[in-house]
Amino acid sequence: MTATLSIHDTDAASELLLGMRLVGVRYRRIEVARPFGIAVDAAPGKAQFYFIGRGPVLLRTEDGTIYPLKTGDALLMSQGRAHALLSSEEATTRHIATFDEIPLCDTVKDIHPDCVFATRADGALIFSGCMDFELGGMQPMVHAMPEVMQVGTLLDRYPELPPILAAMERESAAKRSGFAGILARLADVVAAIIVRGWVECGCGDAAGWLQALRDPRLGKAIVALHRDPGRAWTVADLAAEMGSSRSVFAERFLAVTGMTPVHYLTELRMRLAAQWISHDRQPIESVAFRLGYGSLAAFSRAFKRVVGSAPGALRAGRA
Repeated sequence: MTATLSIHDTDAASELLLGMRLVGVRYRRIEVARPFGIAVDAAPGKAQFYFIGRGPVLLRTEDGTIYPLKTGDALLMSQGRAHALLSSEEATTRHIATFDEIPLCDTVKDIHPDCVFATRADGALIFSGCMDFELGGMQPMVHAMPEVMQVGTLLDRYPELPPILAAMERESAAKRSGFAGILARLADVVAAIIVRGWVECGCGDAAGWLQALRDPRLGKAIVALHRDPGRAWTVADLAAEMGSSRSVFAERFLAVTGMTPVHYLTELRMRLAAQWISHDRQPIESVAFRLGYGSLAAFSRAFKRVVGSAPGALRAGRA
C-alpha cells in the first residue's frame, strides 16, 4: 500500500523539489507504420519522457518487462536505461539513430521513415524527450525512483493533468503552427508533475535517506543541511535541529542513511559543486567559498577525493 504524507513529509518533499531541474535537451516526434520496433540506448544522467499521440505502443525495458501504452499515455524513465518501443512483442527492432531526422525547431526533430501508410490511423505517433534530470543535493533520489513512472496513476490526484495531456494529443496530431515548441514545453511540465506525484505519494517503498525524511525529527536536520550546505555544521548543531543529544543523533543518522553526518554533508556539497561548475558554469573559487571551504586548495582536495577528478577537469569536460 502506498504511503501518504504527513504535514512534515510535505514540507520535506517541497525541499526535495526546490532544486529539481527537468528540462528537455532533445525531442523527437516519431510517426511510424506497423510493424515497428525502435531501440533506444541508455543515456546515463538523463531521463526519457514519452507521450503516445496515437497508440497502442509497447515499451520494453532492459530486463524484458513490457508496459502496454495507449493513446494519451505519458511516462518518465527517470534513470535513462536502454529500452525499446514496439508494435508487438515479436517486432524486430531498429536503432533510433538509423532513422532520418527532419528539424521542426531548435530542439525538436521529426522522424518519419520512408513508408507508405495504408491508413494513417494504422500507424503510431510518439513524442519523446531526452531530458537533463537534476535534483541538486537530492540526486540520490533518482536512483530510488521506479524505472518507469506512468502518468495514469496520477490522473485522479491532479485534475490539471487531463487537459494538458489532451492538448498534447491535439498538438502532436494536428501539426499546427508552432506545435513542436508547445509540445516540448508541455512535456517538461508533465514530466515534472510525474516526479512531484511520486514524492507526494510517499516515494513508494524507497528507503535510505528518504526514510530519514519521513522521520519528523531526523528529517528536520537533513532539510537544514540542504538549506544551508555552506554552513560550518557540527554534529552538535545538527543534534540541536533534531532536538536530541549528539550521540543519539549520530547513531540514528548512521543507522538510517548508512553514513555519518560529516560524510553526508561532504557528498552533498560535492554533488552541488558538480552541478554548479558543469551546468551553471559558476567560477570554481566562488563555488568553493559558497560551500564553506576556506581555500580553493581545500575544496579541490575534497572534490577530487569524492568525485575522483579535479574540479578543473569537470569544467573542461574531461571528467
